[in-house]
Amino acid sequence: MIIVTTDYVPGHEVTEALGLARGSTIRAKHVGKDIMAAFRTIVGGELKEYSEMLIESRNEATNRMLAQAERMGADGVINVRFVTSQVMAGAAELLAYGTAVKLRKAE
Repeated sequence: MIIVTTDYVPGHEVTEALGLARGSTIRAKHVGKDIMAAFRTIVGGELKEYSEMLIESRNEATNRMLAQAERMGADGVINVRFVTSQVMAGAAELLAYGTAVKLRKAE
């Protein structure tokens, strides 16, 4: 499965747009990690606990988007975007979405 952030795939032709493919996950870190992150906001530095959470979230959301695109019969997903939003204190949703398409090698 080809996944790109552009509205085309170099060397390929979009033969059919199948619709929106999306995947999301809502994540929260446990209180111990929140305490460590809160301490880092005082002394400065990267909030590694949250960086790890966002990496895990992006991967999960992308995998769910690709699974939906496969169920739609897609060869690829174009114009992929990520959106993050807070759903409650200490929990965030990460949404991955794009257009599921059928592709053909360009001649």
